[in-house]
Amino acid sequence: MTRSACTNYFAATRPTRREVLRAGGLGLLGLSLPELLAGRAAGVPAGGSQLPSGSFGRAKSCILLFMWGGPAQQETWDLKPEAPAEIRGEFRPIATRVPGIHISEHFPQLARRTDKLAIVRSMTHTNVDHTTATSFLLTGQPPPADTKLRSDWPHMGAVLAKLGRGRGPLPPFVSMRPKLENDVPRFVEESHGQFAGWLGQAYDPLTIDADPSRREYRVGDFELPAEISVPRFDGRRDLLTEVNSVLRRQLDDGALAAFDGHHQKAFALLGSAAGGDAFDLAKEPQEVRERYGLNPHGQSVLQARRLVERGVPLVTVFWPNDGIKNVSVYWDTHSRNFIDLRERLMPTADQAFSALLDDLNDRGLLDETLVVWTGEFGRTPRVGQRNSDAGAGRDGRDHWPGCFSTVLAGGGIHGGQVYGASDKHAAYPAVDPVAPVDLVATAYHLLGVAPHQTINDQQGRPMIICPGTPIERLLA
Repeated sequence: MTRSACTNYFAATRPTRREVLRAGGLGLLGLSLPELLAGRAAGVPAGGSQLPSGSFGRAKSCILLFMWGGPAQQETWDLKPEAPAEIRGEFRPIATRVPGIHISEHFPQLARRTDKLAIVRSMTHTNVDHTTATSFLLTGQPPPADTKLRSDWPHMGAVLAKLGRGRGPLPPFVSMRPKLENDVPRFVEESHGQFAGWLGQAYDPLTIDADPSRREYRVGDFELPAEISVPRFDGRRDLLTEVNSVLRRQLDDGALAAFDGHHQKAFALLGSAAGGDAFDLAKEPQEVRERYGLNPHGQSVLQARRLVERGVPLVTVFWPNDGIKNVSVYWDTHSRNFIDLRERLMPTADQAFSALLDDLNDRGLLDETLVVWTGEFGRTPRVGQRNSDAGAGRDGRDHWPGCFSTVLAGGGIHGGQVYGASDKHAAYPAVDPVAPVDLVATAYHLLGVAPHQTINDQQGRPMIICPGTPIERLLA
């Protein structure tokens, strides 16, 4: 079928939405990248009155290190050595580079870098469920009553995408979410707040499930197949533009708009060397890769650095499930709390976070890259305490949103400090409680999103993206 015939066919007939999407799947491009760009689209008062001058918009990008499962605050950033044994647990605090700040003995590398960290020990909310509590930290808002992911408040990365952030052909919002061999069924895929929600799937992230620690790691096809010449490629792009122009006049369908947008991004990536290069970790010196850790999390964090270095505004790195049986899933230490934190979780996190701080600093990027390390909540004050349907074993801690820790660095953050404090059992905030909405407002402020910024939803209604207040003392 010629180009004019193809265009006339779509103009003369009124295809259904199913037919439109099927036509795209039949291979107008003959490439898999647009489907990849669509990602999971088809499935799915704490501040002051005067903020520091120069802090607004200081960060050009953000790397969000999300510790799925909920890290135990008592074993990581907020130890209680004077508490009874069933509260304090087995780990001990160690001194750090900043006098007066102590963190876990199993974060030795981060202890030497606390001058760059702002440790918030008074995070709090009330939701004990993994899949819904994530909404608070990723969006600043509670999960909606409607459990469909499209009813969610949009992730910070989706908001930046909607506001036109980013430079070059790379997607403005990327999620690293490695799925490993023998992975058990994951609450990750059902967790709220990780996509664009009511903004529409056009602003969903490029979701990468591939394991970047593997030799065969590959993200889409960033090179033209041998059988497609450059002129043929240009012809297909022009044809697709004409067909989509006709379809947009006939169908008022957000899915079609997103479909078109993903194809346009794919063409831009294929026409630029930046696409493939950004995802080619083999271009990194071996010593750099080893510094981050030759494991899925470490290499995901390295991938995030390569992306923000090339202009991607926000990358979320979700902690992967390593698929090992009879151990904690993610940071969800209902049992084996001390064994798994000591042997599997904390050393890997310590290495990758430290390497990222050093790497960004050495490249002159730390001052313009906000780094946030957090989970969706913390763990119960008492070992073996039950606080959810999941409960806890004799050597575990259950879900606990009443008080937990989040850490920030770079991008306009004033390092070398602890903000807020928990009570003597790390159960509730004792000083300066921080709601997630204010943490997210702080990130938005640093990323240059105006206070009480409004964005229209798909029905044209103006929505205030984040009604929180930036935390003044965290800002440099």
